Amino acid sequence: MLNLSTAIYGKLSGSALADHIGTRLYKGRAPENATYPYIVFMIVSNVPEKTFSENFEITTIQFSIFSSTSGSTEAENIYTDLKTLYDECAMTVTSSTWFYWMKRLNATLMVEDHTVKAGTIQVWHYAVDYEIMTVS
Repeated sequence: MLNLSTAIYGKLSGSALADHIGTRLYKGRAPENATYPYIVFMIVSNVPEKTFSENFEITTIQFSIFSSTSGSTEAENIYTDLKTLYDECAMTVTSSTWFYWMKRLNATLMVEDHTVKAGTIQVWHYAVDYEIMTVS
């Protein structure tokens, strides 16, 4: 999974998505008091698939976009850039792992309460699920 995470981070550099979030792409959770907007990605599931000659892995990853603006435009623009960068993308995964595909499965836009130093604020949260297939 470390190799896959490294490849996900590697795609960000120099992209339109990076223009929105800078380097604020975090694995698992954002640091306390992270600056908005940012994205957190995490592995939802990882299922081995074996054939007679190959060992596949089907991994579901969720990207969670967080924006503290009053309207949803910033979150939706970041979502558009996320799709451009990762939908059916080519990606290099190091070691003996071959990357086959990255398909978007689902996206949900919602509003959540987040606790910050000043109290509670409402934040746009776009949860976007991708399925990744690799073989080793």
